[in-house]
Amino acid sequence: MKEGDRGVGRAWNLYKMGGLTPAIASMFGAPGAQQMAFIRQAAKEQRKQSALDLPLMELETVVFDLETTGFYPENGDEILSIGGVLMRGPELMEAQQFYRLVNPRRRVPRHIVELTGITNEMAAHGEDLVQALSDFMAFIGKRVLIAHASGHDKQFLNAALWRTSKVRLTHRVLDTMMVAKWLEPNRDSYGLDELLESNGVPVTRRHHALEDAIMTAKLWQRYLHRIAARNIVTLGDLYAYLSRH
Repeated sequence: MKEGDRGVGRAWNLYKMGGLTPAIASMFGAPGAQQMAFIRQAAKEQRKQSALDLPLMELETVVFDLETTGFYPENGDEILSIGGVLMRGPELMEAQQFYRLVNPRRRVPRHIVELTGITNEMAAHGEDLVQALSDFMAFIGKRVLIAHASGHDKQFLNAALWRTSKVRLTHRVLDTMMVAKWLEPNRDSYGLDELLESNGVPVTRRHHALEDAIMTAKLWQRYLHRIAARNIVTLGDLYAYLSRH
C-alpha cells in the first residue's frame, strides 16, 4: 500500500470514530484542520440568522473587496488580498479594519502587479489561503456583506471556501452597483470610479483591497441616506425594491 493510501485510510478511520475535524487533522495537520473547522462552523451559524427585519440604520455590515490574480478561479486564478471595514448603519468604523495579503502559490501576472502594486516577492510572504479565510470569517461574523460588482468577489470567495473547507458563502451580500442602478437609473457607467466621482467620494488608492473597501463604504453611506429618504426601513424592504428593478 502506498503512503498516500495509508494516509487516506487513517483519515477514514478517524472520521468514523471522531468526525470530520480529526480526519482533516490527520490529512492536513492540526492548525489547518482547526481553521477549516472554524470556517465550516461559521458558515453553519450564519444560516441560523435572518437580518431581513433589521433596520438599515442600525445594521452592522462589512464592506469588503478582493484583489485576485485574474478573473477565473476555475482556471487557476487565486485571491491575492482581502480588505474589509466595519459599518454600523451609516457610521464607518475606520478603526475596525481587515487586511490580509494572501500567498497565491503561483506567479502574479505582470499586469496584475502593475494594477495592484503587489509583487511576487510581497505575495510570497502572504498568509496561506485557509488562514486568511479563517481570519476574514472571524472578522465578518454574522454581519451582512457589501461589495461593488459583488459577483467577482463572491465567485472567488465561494471557490476558495469550497476548496479549503467544502462550504459556500452563506452571508447575505448587498451590491452597491445594483443599488446604484436603482437609485441612479440611465447612467452611462456604473463603474466604481465613476460612482465615487459623481457622489463626491475622494479616490485614494484604487485596486488596493482595503482602500477600495473604504471608498465603497463611503459610497454606501451616501446611498443609505438616500434609501432612508424613500422610507425604506429594513434590509427586507431594500431587497424587495431591488428585486423589482
